[in-house]
Amino acid sequence: KIIMLGAPGAGKGTQAKKIAAKYQIPHISTGDIFRANIKNGTELGMKAKSYMDAGGLVPDEITIGMLLDRIHEEDCKNGYVLDGFPSLTKALGDMGEAIDYAINVDVPDENIINRMSGRRACLSCGATYHIVYNPPKKEGICDVCGQQLVLRDDDKPETVKKRLDVY
Repeated sequence: KIIMLGAPGAGKGTQAKKIAAKYQIPHISTGDIFRANIKNGTELGMKAKSYMDAGGLVPDEITIGMLLDRIHEEDCKNGYVLDGFPSLTKALGDMGEAIDYAINVDVPDENIINRMSGRRACLSCGATYHIVYNPPKKEGICDVCGQQLVLRDDDKPETVKKRLDVY
């Protein structure tokens, strides 16, 4: 059970995917859980969306509720890699969930702003790209499903700056 810590956009997800693949355990992203709940129109998802759209961090109680459901699913019985945040580590410990490793990914804010503003997402299938580091085969079009790619509101430079200030 590994938790990845760091500022929004620091690269936690990228590193978590590599670790999860190496150890054949699920990668659990708070962002993916937020987007799934928003797409499905859940009450917690709509609450999370209001904070994300404003550039704020989603309150811990909303995030922890979504994550606890996920880590208790069958595919997590042998462990998981979680994109997390410091208070999640404490909350999991308080509930008897032992974390084996906590890894902090530390990146300068300017690098994060540049990295996130280059991300593009497919709102249809959830695939993500970067215009420099992982571009789609055809500019602006998802390789997976052929739908248009977008710059998500939470990846716009002004929103990223707000998120970093809050973090």
